[in-house]
Amino acid sequence: MAKKSEASDGIKLVVVESPTKAKTIRKFLGKDYVVESCMGHIRDLPQSAKDIPEKVKKEKWAQLGVNVDKNFEPLYCVPKDKTKVVKNLKDKLEEATELYLATDEDREGESISWHLLEVLKPKVPTKRMVFHEITKDAIQKALKDTREIDLNLVRAQEARRILDRLVGYTISPLLWKKVAYGLSAGRVQSVAVRLIVERELERIRFKKSAYWGVLAELSKDGVNFESRLQQYKNQRIATGKDFDGLTGQLTAGKDVLVLDEKLAAKLAADLKAGNWTVTDVEEKPTFRKPAPPFITSTLQQEANRKLGLSSRETMQVAQKLYEQGFITYMRTDSTFLSNEAITASRDSIGSKYGKEYLPPQPRTYAAKKVKGAQEAHEAIRPAGNQFMDPDETGLTGTQFRLYDLIWKRTIASQMVDARQKQVSAKIQVGEALFGASGMTIEFAGFLRAYVEGSDDPEADLAEREVRLPALKTKDVVKCAKLDPTSHETKPPARYTEASLVQTMEKEGIGRPSTYASVIGTIIDRGYVRKNGTALVPTFTAMIVSKLLSSYLSEYVDLGFTSEMEQSLDNIADGDLDWEKYLASVYKGPKGLRALVDTQEEKINPDEARTMTLEGMDRYKFHVGRYGAYVTTTRDGEDVSASLPDNESPADITPEIAEKLIDQKINGADALGKDPKTGLPIYVLNGRYGPYVQLGDVSPEDDKPKRASLPPNTQPEQVDLQMALELLSLPKLLGTHPGTGKEIKAGLGRFGPFIVHDGDYRSIPKGESIFTITLERALEMLSQPKKGRGKAAPLKELGVYPETTDAVQVYNGPYGPYIKCGKVNVSLPEGTTPDTVTLEQAVALINEKGGPAKGKGKAKAKGKSSGTAKSAAPKAAPKKSLKQAETAKEKAQVLGVKKVVTRKSKK
Repeated sequence: MAKKSEASDGIKLVVVESPTKAKTIRKFLGKDYVVESCMGHIRDLPQSAKDIPEKVKKEKWAQLGVNVDKNFEPLYCVPKDKTKVVKNLKDKLEEATELYLATDEDREGESISWHLLEVLKPKVPTKRMVFHEITKDAIQKALKDTREIDLNLVRAQEARRILDRLVGYTISPLLWKKVAYGLSAGRVQSVAVRLIVERELERIRFKKSAYWGVLAELSKDGVNFESRLQQYKNQRIATGKDFDGLTGQLTAGKDVLVLDEKLAAKLAADLKAGNWTVTDVEEKPTFRKPAPPFITSTLQQEANRKLGLSSRETMQVAQKLYEQGFITYMRTDSTFLSNEAITASRDSIGSKYGKEYLPPQPRTYAAKKVKGAQEAHEAIRPAGNQFMDPDETGLTGTQFRLYDLIWKRTIASQMVDARQKQVSAKIQVGEALFGASGMTIEFAGFLRAYVEGSDDPEADLAEREVRLPALKTKDVVKCAKLDPTSHETKPPARYTEASLVQTMEKEGIGRPSTYASVIGTIIDRGYVRKNGTALVPTFTAMIVSKLLSSYLSEYVDLGFTSEMEQSLDNIADGDLDWEKYLASVYKGPKGLRALVDTQEEKINPDEARTMTLEGMDRYKFHVGRYGAYVTTTRDGEDVSASLPDNESPADITPEIAEKLIDQKINGADALGKDPKTGLPIYVLNGRYGPYVQLGDVSPEDDKPKRASLPPNTQPEQVDLQMALELLSLPKLLGTHPGTGKEIKAGLGRFGPFIVHDGDYRSIPKGESIFTITLERALEMLSQPKKGRGKAAPLKELGVYPETTDAVQVYNGPYGPYIKCGKVNVSLPEGTTPDTVTLEQAVALINEKGGPAKGKGKAKAKGKSSGTAKSAAPKAAPKKSLKQAETAKEKAQVLGVKKVVTRKSKK
């Protein structure tokens, strides 16, 4: 990095990661600053053979992207989609007198700055500018307090990236050979999958136990309350806590009475008419403290519990809030709040809730910071020295809900304790003792602002306020109702994203900043699917986890992975040599490379692809090219059947397996015959779930007509009429009056839909595909599109001149942009989706060469037909920075009033 020097006159180039961040920062800088986005990392290890430079393609290590025999030297490449970004930055840098690298204040951000320095090779003074919130004060302070790039942080990130590449690219090929092509293994992802798989195995081993209780509805002074049987003949009645959570059976050595249905019913009948007398009452005041402000992991957990957001969605929304200046940096392990944050919190509490909610002294939270400091030095909180009330932000949708959550958690962390009163009473009737408990909130304290969520529904119930009547010893109460209650032990709950993040953080697996991408990856790659909020492993995950645990146990071991994280933190602190560490992991007789080579010879592919489940010894489960399947023996012969993708390993039973195999061998019983063809109609189960089929598979017809069942429809609910309607899909609803083209209704992988000229719209929940009308379809088509994975345009500007390409404004991850064909262009500073015009949009599109260039169909110079210039003659394209000749033209390109050039040295 160039040495610091006194700032000279002229343009100062500031580089950040995203256009949204750039747009926000521009508001706080003067006319002498140009803020540009590098769009994240501009260099990385090669992602495919296409990225590898020709000069090293023949090297053995090139595919790996790391020269393991030459100091673990990484092969960095500028991806094709970043070449324009790099060129733009170099062009802007030519006219700059200073360069500020203002990427995020974490290892990833430090690494991006280092890569920028390596690629841009600036000849002007270069400074590292860091901040943890995007406010005017923070930006102005950051300009004054610049520093050098922290190479320890860079090396730590680089070591992490190389380590992940070594592990992934060494183990993944083993899975391709032994299980199925295309599978992947990752340093953290494989441990996350193992946790989810082990929980599924616990559910498989679990055996339910039934136990009963007796519930009384009592009353005193007109107030009804519940009471439960606790003892009978001086023996305590068994409750859920007396059973082993892993086995479901009564814990050994427990001296309790387990009621069965018969005894519970007898007690309910015998005790109702008895004398119910209060024998003991106890009141106990309790205090409840607020939770600390959010760090990355707790934000992900609470957003999942309270807002239903995945970890990935949470971080995406938080990123937008940070870049717009609403919250502080969202990747942090620290619960520390600065003095200005505490002051802002206390001001908000005093004005919104009153002084009685303010503790005499500010609350302080120990900076929960792992060694090596993940990232920002403060908790996640509203930005600035005055917290903007959620209702005053102008935010909407998920952004509003997440900001509201962060605001409330921060405010609550500085409020007084909640004061509660717990009351418990014992009530005797005959030889039985019942217990009742209540909880009242004497003073809400921080609960006025925020209540922390829980993954345990029973815990949520326990926190609810329950009022008992005024009771004292020897009081007589009336029994209005007495009923036996049935209970059974529940298997260990599957992980949710919130509980998985909590476990990974507790065990030191990965880093909170990576949890979102790790969970997203294992879902995207088919190892895990979501059932509601639960994370359910697929049979592929079970097989892969079994193989890794058997042959490469260290690399899915929680302790080993945690030690890796600690080593990477030590590298960040400068306490460990990164090259020596990588060598110790990868090389040598006990290193990863040698271990994989040795173990590969021991692995039998057929055994690797096969597993058994406890309690289902007659069946074997396999993973093959076309998914999972089950096999067994019938009359001395092996038979098999595909397993639907939505079949959970812990939920499959011998009955389900037998039914699938019977259908495969004998075919399903026909629902009836199609009146038109006379062919039988079946309901069958396939890899992608249940479906109806017209006719049998035969040499003449190996693909008979099929149709999936609508979502949430069970096979047993299907009758002949429904099957005929499903097989009639897609059905013609009519023609569009505007285009004359057909409108059809159909059923696809993501549910029922209508389609017109390639425009698909999902049929809303609650509406039937069988009864939808042409009028309703036309109404749906007239609404802005809300397609799966594709956002609706914010604004339709019109059509690009002399083409049929629509010019539209969309909202993207980096702010609003114009789209025309395959050309995307950000809105200029000061322009909003509401104010931009078609003429302005065409001029901006022309600057990028027009839609023809975006589609790769640009014609040679001199040919006017279809080119951007002939399409919009009124909007002459702006000159690029290199084409600009005068200082005035350069200033126009850069969007500033004046360019001060450096005098050349004589």
